[in-house]
Amino acid sequence: MSMIIPESGQSFAGRKRRIAFASLLLIFVLFFLVSIPGACAQEYVARDLTIELEDGLQTDAQLTLPKSGTGPFPGVLLLQGSGTIDMNEYLPPEVTGSDEPSRPFLQIAEHLSSRGIAVLRFNKRGVGLNGTILNASIVANSTYQSYKSDAEKALAILRAQPEVDKNDITLVGHSEGAIVAPRIAREDAEIRKMVLLSAPAGNLRDNLQFQRQTRPLLYAEEVIDSNHDGLLTIAEVEATMGTPGESLAPLQAIGLVMWNNTTEEHQWHSVITSDRRGNLSIRGDLEPLIKKQVQPMLSNESVKASPWLASYFALNNTTDIIGDVSASILILQGENDTQIPVREAMLLEQKLTEVKHPDHTLIIYPGLGHSFHPSKNWIQPLGPMEEAVLEDLYAWLTSPDRRMREGAG
Repeated sequence: MSMIIPESGQSFAGRKRRIAFASLLLIFVLFFLVSIPGACAQEYVARDLTIELEDGLQTDAQLTLPKSGTGPFPGVLLLQGSGTIDMNEYLPPEVTGSDEPSRPFLQIAEHLSSRGIAVLRFNKRGVGLNGTILNASIVANSTYQSYKSDAEKALAILRAQPEVDKNDITLVGHSEGAIVAPRIAREDAEIRKMVLLSAPAGNLRDNLQFQRQTRPLLYAEEVIDSNHDGLLTIAEVEATMGTPGESLAPLQAIGLVMWNNTTEEHQWHSVITSDRRGNLSIRGDLEPLIKKQVQPMLSNESVKASPWLASYFALNNTTDIIGDVSASILILQGENDTQIPVREAMLLEQKLTEVKHPDHTLIIYPGLGHSFHPSKNWIQPLGPMEEAVLEDLYAWLTSPDRRMREGAG
């Protein structure tokens, strides 16, 4: 087992290269750079595919392959996070923190396939490119079981491609995909490697409660409450208005205050009760309000009305099953992830250590969030993945340690 915390903005693999070559004369630097595997990326080619699901359903997929080199190539299947997400894991400009969308799974496919690895990715059922909903009924009735079934069909397609080494297959799951991936790998001993990105360790119910209830309270305490006295003032809330990324904050000013045209100043929303000095107690007043909003969503009635929630709430914790996965395991986690906090990755790593899993690695990235894009102060743009993360993923997949693990199996 190994746990790695790279310096900010630097990949583990890249740091090792810099240390190794630090003493070389400048005249030799270019020679060694072109000698590093992957430093001169090959081009890749793309093949559009259709995956036959059940009951006549289909979904689009794409296989990216190295343009040159001798196959069969190692294969990777990408499993994306929750929502109406396409094969590229398209994220719109509203959440990326810029004027541009991001496509993390396309980044992964391009990075790996230009370096000798075949990658298959597919649209979720009922979804088209850029998250377009093609069939709302199919999307509304999607469940953990349907996602797992679709992923297994995609896995079969990947293995059937003549350019792919069916004995060297890796599952890569992000967020929701990191719930599905270990449950497939546990049942499929032929999967050699598994990578979990921003992986939940517990049940989805716990994750949602953290995201909807705990996260806004922590943001209020750590960011809005500038003097950390446990009380919010109108002035403290106003100070967050218009700050960079404020629209992505877990608790926004628009949810706390409104403009009074008569007094020409902000006041608390009518549902908020402040003390006689006009202050809002975070734990005494704000927390009950947030709980009142969140609990109906997590109630039995709401869960029964959502096939997706019901199916995931019924699962046991991933920590309960990850020890049964025989594949080599890499866990990548952004330290600033506010959707799946870093403690989740630590719990998964702890479980693997307890069961003496023979080949598992955890890498935690300071300053990166849920999509492995820079994040700070609970503001989490879901922009493109940092290059350092892609480099570490490739380095782990192609490490001789993985080949030794496969031989031992």
